[in-house]
Amino acid sequence: MWHYFPNQYMPSYQVNRALTQAHYGGGEFAEILEVASEIDPANRESFNKAWVKMGDKVYELAENYAKEGHSVSARRTYLRAFNYLRTSEFFMTLHDERKIPYYLKCRDAFIKAIHLFDEKPLQLEIPFEGSFLPAYLFKPSNVENPPVMVMFGGLDSLAEELYFGIAQHLNERGIAMLAVDGPGQGAALRLNHLHTRYDYNVPGTAVLDYIIENLGEHVDTSRVGIGAVSMGGYMAARCAAFEPRFKVCMIFGAVWSYYDIWKNRPDNHPLAEIVQHIVGADNMTEARERLKNFTLEGVAEKIQCPTYILHGEDDRQNFVENAYKVNEALTCEHVLEIVPKEESGSAHCSVDDFTKSFNMYDWIAKKIKA
Repeated sequence: MWHYFPNQYMPSYQVNRALTQAHYGGGEFAEILEVASEIDPANRESFNKAWVKMGDKVYELAENYAKEGHSVSARRTYLRAFNYLRTSEFFMTLHDERKIPYYLKCRDAFIKAIHLFDEKPLQLEIPFEGSFLPAYLFKPSNVENPPVMVMFGGLDSLAEELYFGIAQHLNERGIAMLAVDGPGQGAALRLNHLHTRYDYNVPGTAVLDYIIENLGEHVDTSRVGIGAVSMGGYMAARCAAFEPRFKVCMIFGAVWSYYDIWKNRPDNHPLAEIVQHIVGADNMTEARERLKNFTLEGVAEKIQCPTYILHGEDDRQNFVENAYKVNEALTCEHVLEIVPKEESGSAHCSVDDFTKSFNMYDWIAKKIKA
């Protein structure tokens, strides 16, 4: 992965992420590089301020386009504003009074954008244990009764960000995508206070039941797949293992044991407070204890549906050994694709080159339509 900041992985990763998402409407190269030029990689606050500054500026531009009735310009600009404000919120600590307001502002930008889409996504609330899981259904154009992939993100990620790449690639192949904020993610965590859980098959089944009961006029409820990215690699596998009605499983970044990933990381790791937040722990000792149940040992072999694993050899967040362990445990029809470390796309979830995911989408399309 190219490092904008030499020897500074995490801020460089986020710059790569924004640049890649720019191909899908989530940014403009010049704006992203302007933000990066204002960041001191050793100073988290400079990271937050730089993305906030650009996000606020672009959001205001979008508002002006909307007031003037320029819907195409407003739509494109709201999408950029969302992604910049999402990036600014990501590293804000729970004690930062800006975190929730900027989360709400970025989500507002996305919702305003999709209201201006030609093919307007459905905005849904899936009932779950006395609360609900927010979701968006992105449908392909001019496709009657398409199959659908349920997609979760990773860690505390936002369902909205799954539009920038995954939704578009699936839609282009005639597949709808239901992007869901599961427990520990997006509004389910930030607004509904639902923490993550090791038995992610429970929300997975709740989402599938909702599709079958409510979305029959929009999608083919007999052809539903499950997928997820990053920490979601564990979630998707868990859902597929305990819910045989899923027709296909897509693991975009494998996780064998989330405890193993975190057991030796320092308590001041840049993502440590996020991990504490998603599991509802007060410190990393407690968080690590709760993560011990997040393992595919004794689980992966239960998966019956065709499964695709895509993993970068240079993944520095979930090391490639996770992918090999999942692959070895699977007894179903499956494919393991490793992007070599010498190539772009070998970083975590191929964030530096989404074209390396094409094989996966083509395979998923073939299996879910079979």
